[in-house]
Amino acid sequence: MDLNADLGEGFGIWQLGDDAALLDVITSANVACGFHAGDPTTMRRICADAAERGVAVGAQVGYRDLAGFGRRHIEYAFDVLRDDVLYQLAALDGFCRVAGTRVRYVKPHGALYNTAATDELQASAVVAAVADYDRSLPVLSQPGSVLARLTVGAGLRAVGEGFADRGYLPDGRLVPRSTPGALVADPDEVARRAVRMAVDGEVVPVDGGVIPCRVESICVHGDTPDAVTLARQVRAALADAGLDPAPFS
Repeated sequence: MDLNADLGEGFGIWQLGDDAALLDVITSANVACGFHAGDPTTMRRICADAAERGVAVGAQVGYRDLAGFGRRHIEYAFDVLRDDVLYQLAALDGFCRVAGTRVRYVKPHGALYNTAATDELQASAVVAAVADYDRSLPVLSQPGSVLARLTVGAGLRAVGEGFADRGYLPDGRLVPRSTPGALVADPDEVARRAVRMAVDGEVVPVDGGVIPCRVESICVHGDTPDAVTLARQVRAALADAGLDPAPFS
């Protein structure tokens, strides 16, 4: 089972999260590509550090929205969003190549991730950018989402992702961050949720029911409080359940 986290989400002298510590725990790194967060120097450092540790690098592509951290919805024309995604993907791949590795997958960030889960135009723009650049790249997305469906429809690999530290709505979408229940902070609960998704392919949403969630990768957000502790506990719990942590890509 893959364990991923968002890295490189600082900008200039401002740092967010403990990238170095997370790289010692996770198996895949979703690296910010400079639009919602990150900058060229940070991108180069994360790619080099990930390559040294054998961690797979994924392009975390987002809206052109540094001020809003990519968490504000933006309407896009198809071709503009496609080219913005392609720009970010190619930029990160350049730093990967310098570090002796390559981009191994693509994952939308924040509002783009949530919008592409339900919106065909934005989902199709993401898929088109990946297909134009490298059809071998998997796309990380929520199981059953519009993005997952269009990815498969384009002949690309869709990889299901579960969020151990985020609340779910009964329809399978994530609880908005502005709403109570959006974050799951208790390390034991986060670990239990990760194992349940990985082993049973299901998750308990905020209404207490059970919904399907078949995944190949578990995410712990790098900006979640105590993210390193959560990631360590999740990795240990997955190993205890007989799931050897390894990149999906």
